[in-house]
Amino acid sequence: MSQIKTLNPALIGIATQTTYLPTHSRPEDNQYTFAYTITISNAGDVSVQLLSRFWQITDADGDVQEVRGEGVIGEQPIIRPGRYFRYTSGATLPTPVGYMNGEYTMILHDDDRPPDPKEQLAFEVTIPAFTLHTPTSLN
Repeated sequence: MSQIKTLNPALIGIATQTTYLPTHSRPEDNQYTFAYTITISNAGDVSVQLLSRFWQITDADGDVQEVRGEGVIGEQPIIRPGRYFRYTSGATLPTPVGYMNGEYTMILHDDDRPPDPKEQLAFEVTIPAFTLHTPTSLN
């Protein structure tokens, strides 16, 4: 008899770090490019797999871009208990200040058999809002 495994989504941690990329930006053309590094940690006792992402990217004018896609940076990582996955990506805004927030869709991953996302109940993990800003824009 197999045991049903569960995980509290609160056990998935999200940490962010952002950097303004002046060499990839063109302020005279209203293009401000930022890198963001996300660390996803699993404090639970069950492995999880990240299937997809959803971002809302809001600039200083209140305009919102929505981005949806499979995985992150071309991967659908499996994050084992007590481990983390870190990646870096980027965003370009028309203003020197903005913020991002969103969610990851994940499933539990059973290490004893190959994952079948169609058989798993997906759950959402909130990505808290974080600020994108040039070094002088918030002074």
